[in-house]
Amino acid sequence: MSWTEERIDKLKKLWGSGKTAAEIAEELGDVTRNAVIGKANRLGLSTKSAPAAQKPKKKVIPSHRACQWPIGHPGEANFHFCGDEAVPSKPYCLKHCNMAYQSKDNS
Repeated sequence: MSWTEERIDKLKKLWGSGKTAAEIAEELGDVTRNAVIGKANRLGLSTKSAPAAQKPKKKVIPSHRACQWPIGHPGEANFHFCGDEAVPSKPYCLKHCNMAYQSKDNS
């Protein structure tokens, strides 16, 4: 197999369209996936970014954290969580923190 101008142009077109190296190799025929990757690197084509290698999205921190105290019983139609504003660094609102976190002195 030789890299003719026609095959190189097709490689560039397919590479730019987002096809994988394996798909490009199959379309070109008589070439391996690794040969496609090597030629793309030598041509200076941009590297394809895998989903895990993409720039992480900025996490949005909600301004209001909701209390996670369960109200009712799971599985019942009226089951829900409190939803009031949670105490910073706690999963519950002040009322439910007072119920959940009791000092040892109150034994």
